Amino acid sequence: MGSYAALQLAKKGIKTLVFEEHAQIGIPSHCAGHLSIQSLRKMGLYPLSKGILENTFCAANFYSPQGTKFTLKLRSPVTVAVNRTMFDQYLASEAENSGATFSLNSSVQSLIVYKGYSKGVNVRFSDGSVRQVHSKITIDAEGISSRLTRQIGLPTLRTNSLVYAVEAEFENVQNIDLDAVEVYFGKGYAPGFYGWLIPRLDGSAKVGLATNEGDPREYLNRLMLKHPIAQKQLSKAKLKKVGYHAITLGGQIQQACTNAFLAVGDCASQVKPTTGGGVIFGLTAANEAAKVAHEALAEGDVSLRILRSYQQHCNALFKFDFSVMLRLRRFLDSLSDEKLDEMLRVCCKLNVNEALHNVDEIDFQGKMLLTAVKKPAISAALIYFGLLYLSANP
Repeated sequence: MGSYAALQLAKKGIKTLVFEEHAQIGIPSHCAGHLSIQSLRKMGLYPLSKGILENTFCAANFYSPQGTKFTLKLRSPVTVAVNRTMFDQYLASEAENSGATFSLNSSVQSLIVYKGYSKGVNVRFSDGSVRQVHSKITIDAEGISSRLTRQIGLPTLRTNSLVYAVEAEFENVQNIDLDAVEVYFGKGYAPGFYGWLIPRLDGSAKVGLATNEGDPREYLNRLMLKHPIAQKQLSKAKLKKVGYHAITLGGQIQQACTNAFLAVGDCASQVKPTTGGGVIFGLTAANEAAKVAHEALAEGDVSLRILRSYQQHCNALFKFDFSVMLRLRRFLDSLSDEKLDEMLRVCCKLNVNEALHNVDEIDFQGKMLLTAVKKPAISAALIYFGLLYLSANP
């Protein structure tokens, strides 16, 4: 998100400096890199080079804990898997080519705050020294740690809406459709969220899950050994590497800006509560932050009076969809494993797959449902799901 904001600012002729705490951009990676083609195209980031692009998908297979399968098959590829490290490095390279400067091995320790304004940051550099770096505006893309947003007095992430994810890469995955993403539901395998498998064309796959309780590593092991479908796909697979990260599912924070300060991405909880995907929303917000920062600098006024238009833009773009997705998350969390199995069986019986065959929007899910609900199968499914929710919450 920081690289994309820097790219947009640098293209507008704004002197921009990005601090990256690690030795390389994009390492370690904390994301499966499953992204919408349409959203990438809207931002001018598609098509992607072959090195970044790992696979394209036109289908998703959803499995209940009992193994009931519902397949959503779309008319054309709608999503891609990207190598997140290479994708992030590409954005950084584009930003540098446009005039932005990157400082690696440079960890931002805190904000410089004076009379309620961000005046820059205190940075620990690779030689161990800590120095002040002053700026007219700070854009915070620090991720889920949210230290700077907390320091400046903005709302913090909802801790009760965090899930903890394990993300692994496997070789020699079996019995999968290369053009489909696999999704595994079940409180015994991923309580509070779900598991996923994103195949690559070479037979490897990115596999993970998130949970709101317990150790995600133990749940991943259980998924691999005991899930009726996943165990067939992963029983002979070889683990290549594994990582861990938290995901915020609480919807965007109420205020993501203040005097001379803007927050984008995970630290502003601009993440889909349904899927935990934050790349597209974060990039969209980074673009809006760059626009507003440029306007504020041009006017010579970086106060909240000017910068609050960033929040207004984010609300206009996201608020409805976040509201719908939060309701969908509460619905999914309310269901027992038996109800989840029933839900997928009903989706098959109502031919929901055919009703959604032409869908090409997967990020802004509220708007997508508004369009889809006009179809009888979707209307019937939503009515049934509403009754299912009520039965789970008497």
